[in-house]
Amino acid sequence: MFLTMLSIFFIFSLYLILTKIIFYRCRNKNGKECLIRLISNQRNISLIRSLNTSDYNKLVSDGVRALLITAHPDDECMFFAPTILRLLELNASVHLLCLSSGNYYNQGNQRQKELLDSCDVLGIPSSQVIIVDNKELPDSPAVEWSIQLISSLVLKQVKESSINLVLTFDICGVSGHANHIAIYKALRYLGSSGRIPDGCCFLSLQSISIIRKYLSILELPISWTRASDYSTVATWKQYRRARAAMLRHRSQLLWFRHLYLLFSRYMLINTFQVIVAKEKDLKSQ
Repeated sequence: MFLTMLSIFFIFSLYLILTKIIFYRCRNKNGKECLIRLISNQRNISLIRSLNTSDYNKLVSDGVRALLITAHPDDECMFFAPTILRLLELNASVHLLCLSSGNYYNQGNQRQKELLDSCDVLGIPSSQVIIVDNKELPDSPAVEWSIQLISSLVLKQVKESSINLVLTFDICGVSGHANHIAIYKALRYLGSSGRIPDGCCFLSLQSISIIRKYLSILELPISWTRASDYSTVATWKQYRRARAAMLRHRSQLLWFRHLYLLFSRYMLINTFQVIVAKEKDLKSQ
C-alpha cells in the first residue's frame, strides 16, 4: 500500500513538472510574431517572406487588431479570458462584438451593464465593445440565428475597425449552445464563400470532452499533444483577473458557476484552429 501511494505521488509529481515545463514553452512560443504569421496566412505568406528585416519589424509593430465575437454577456470571460489577457499583454487592440443582450430571463439591461463591467476588468475599453440587441438574434438555444445577418455584422465590424484577427467558437460551441454554433457557421460561410478580408485570420476556439474540460491547468499536457494553430495559457495573475471579471456577472453567479471558475480549463487554457478561406481564392491571390 505504501509503495502504491509512493508511486502515485511520484507519477503525479512528474506530471506537475511536465505541466510547468509545457506552460513556459507555450508562453514563449505563442507571442506576437506567432500572431503575425497567422494573420499573414497563405494568401500573404509570399509577401511576408519577401520583406526585409526593417519592413517585417514595422509589420509586427503595427500590431494585432483582434475582434472577439460572442453570443452572450459572460462568454468573454467564461471561455476566452486567457486569450483576451494574452492579446492585451502583447499590446494588441482587442474589440468585442456580443451578438445578444442576454435577455433570456428578461435581464438584458442588467447583463449589458455587467458585460461592460467585465470588459473593464479585463482591459477592453467600453468604446471597443459592441452589444447587438436585434430581435432576430435572441438569447435562446431554441432559435436558429440567421447566418446571413451574423455574417454582415461581422464584416461590418471587421471593416470599420480594421480588424486582422477574428476569434469565436467552433462547430461544437464549447458548451453546445446553438447561438455559439451559429456564429461559427457564419464565419465558416464567409470562409467557404471567399469573403474573408485579405490579411485577416479567423480562429475558432476548440471544444473538448467534458472530462478534459474540468481538469483545470492539469489539462495542459493533453492540449500540447493535440493539433492546434494557436494557444494561450493564463498566468496565475491573469486567472485571478479573469475570475474577477466573471464575478462582475452577478446575475449569472449560480452555485455551479463557482465550480466552473475553480475547475474549468477554459479559465486558463485556450486552443484555436484557423477557419480557412476558400481554396480557389488562396490560389488567385
